Amino acid sequence: MLIVALTGGIATGKSVVVNVLKELGCYIQGADQIAHELMEPGKHAWKQIVAHFGPRILNEDKTINRSRLGSIIFAEKKERAFLDKLIHPLVLEKKKEIVHHLEKERLYKIFVSEAALTIEAGFAGFFDKVIVLFCKKEIQVKRLMERDKISRAAALKKIRSQMDPKKKLKYADYLIDSSGSIQSTVEQTERVFRSLMMDYEAKCAKKSLRKGKSLRRNFG
Repeated sequence: MLIVALTGGIATGKSVVVNVLKELGCYIQGADQIAHELMEPGKHAWKQIVAHFGPRILNEDKTINRSRLGSIIFAEKKERAFLDKLIHPLVLEKKKEIVHHLEKERLYKIFVSEAALTIEAGFAGFFDKVIVLFCKKEIQVKRLMERDKISRAAALKKIRSQMDPKKKLKYADYLIDSSGSIQSTVEQTERVFRSLMMDYEAKCAKKSLRKGKSLRRNFG
C-alpha cells in the first residue's frame, strides 16, 4: 500500500481533493477525526487537556468544546504548543495502527492521511509521498471568513498561526493549486492520483525485487 499525506493550510480546499481521491478508491483518514476520538471524555488526552486548560473548555456533557479550545490555541502560541506536543504523537501512533490493519486486509492500494499539520508535526518522513495543497492568500482569507463566519483579522490570525505555505512546498512530491475553479482542482487531483498509482506500482515492484534477492540469498 502507498502511504500518502495530503496537507495544506486552513481553508485551502482539502475537502474537495479528499472527495475526489475517495471516489477514485483511496482510503481516506482524517487526522481531525482521530484527534476528536482521542479527546473523548475520560480518555488520557482528555484528562491532560482538562487538567491544563480547566473546565472552561468543557460543554455541559463534559465533551471538549472545540470552538472554545480553538480560540485559545489560535490566540496563544504557548498553549498551541502544549496541545500539539500532547496530541501529535498519539495521532501518529493511531495512523500506524490503521495502516498496519489495512495492509493486512489488502483492500486498498493507496492510504491518504488528510491533516493540515502533517509537516509541522514532523510526520512527513512517515509517508511515501506528500501532496501539498495551496492557494493564493487572499482567496484563503476569503474562504476562511466565509466558512467560519469570522472577521478578516481573525482569519489572518488563524492563517498566520500555521507554517508559511512557501515553506511547505519543499516537502511536496505533488502540488495542487486550488486558487482556481473547483473543476481545476478536481482535474489536478485526478492527475496526481494517476501519478500515485504509478508510485504504488513502483513500490510493489521494488518490494518484489527485495523479496527475490532475499530468497536468492537464503537458497542460493
